[in-house]
Amino acid sequence: MYSSMAERGVYTAAVVTVSDSCSRGEREDRSGPAVASALEKIGFAVATRQVVPDDRIQIQNLLIQLAREVRLIATTGGTGIALRDVTPEATVAVCERLVDGMAELMRSEGMRKTQFAALSRGVCGVRAKALIINLPGSPAGAAQSLEAVAPLLSHAIDLLSGKTEHN
Repeated sequence: MYSSMAERGVYTAAVVTVSDSCSRGEREDRSGPAVASALEKIGFAVATRQVVPDDRIQIQNLLIQLAREVRLIATTGGTGIALRDVTPEATVAVCERLVDGMAELMRSEGMRKTQFAALSRGVCGVRAKALIINLPGSPAGAAQSLEAVAPLLSHAIDLLSGKTEHN
């Protein structure tokens, strides 16, 4: 379905699960592995999968580090309206530019499945040559959101790489 990625070469990705309970080992991380598997199916090489607590500074530091290492960072979790949900704030703090249309597309597609998608505050943005996307914390919501933007990922990464010619 997304053969253009395979034709252009393999892109590297990182998956970051943001969850207090997963980081403490109290709950199994199901979203991170689901996102990693979905990314691999569309041609990404997942270089790392990490779990961090809902702590803005820890999330920011990890995003900064990973943006130097991979082309796509997919976070899962911490995008809702609970007091500890700070992934969007951490992402905005490290991004040089936001890609509002991608976040809008994810929410719009999510609304087709559940009205709770309206409570997602996930953002998408750019740091250097890395694209950062915030996905919901539920495995189903994360997979649906990723599926919504999957056709855009290779083109966005190409643009960040300086490949701006039009066919």
